[in-house]
Amino acid sequence: MDKGANNSYFGNLKEGVKSSLQGLKLSLQHIFEARDSRTPIGVADENYFEQETGIVTLQYPYEAIPVPDNGRYRLHNEMEDCIVCDKCAEVCPVNCIEIEAVKSTEEIRKTSDGHSVRLYAAKFDIDMAKCCFCGLCTTVCPTECLTMTKAYDFSEFDVDNMNYHFSDLSPEQAKEKQQLYEEQQAAKIAAKLAAKAEVVQETPPAPISETPAAPAPAKPVVKRPVMRPVIKKPDASAE
Repeated sequence: MDKGANNSYFGNLKEGVKSSLQGLKLSLQHIFEARDSRTPIGVADENYFEQETGIVTLQYPYEAIPVPDNGRYRLHNEMEDCIVCDKCAEVCPVNCIEIEAVKSTEEIRKTSDGHSVRLYAAKFDIDMAKCCFCGLCTTVCPTECLTMTKAYDFSEFDVDNMNYHFSDLSPEQAKEKQQLYEEQQAAKIAAKLAAKAEVVQETPPAPISETPAAPAPAKPVVKRPVMRPVIKKPDASAE
């Protein structure tokens, strides 16, 4: 039975040498094409799949692939446009946003889109370690001050460093603003009470007569007629 050329000793040797040369040729081709690295472009680029040669590995962090504009990454709050409405904290499914507001005695500022700011953010913390990156907080924000940035590499050795603080007041300033607001409310209440007292003093009291007033005559009691049923006597002729 003829086994063929490749099944003989020299045939196997020839096939091994041939496959080794093909593998070496392929390796040398990759080495030659690896003189340059590929351009770090994002998947959304129209020329992304045209890059067939070159080194794929990037020298991170000196090189990085561009991230999409609509990606969900780290949250950032622009406090100048924040009206401290607390909507983001209410809609958050994992409660990663904590807000403590302090009322102001007057208008603080205007946002970039014309909203009036009357609340201080004594505390505005976002714990990115709890965040599920759903993006609901950015959707309900009326002034669009809460956004997701392109920062995706924000790992930390300590998990406490994942809690980002965006408050526009220090603890001392928050206590001072709260005290001013309470004093203003107390002054308003005192002014209302003083105004009521002045009205009572200006109103003259009704004169008191020395003779006692005669009692009002009693109304006569009208008796209602009692309705009694009428019983007819039996007719003797009918019997």
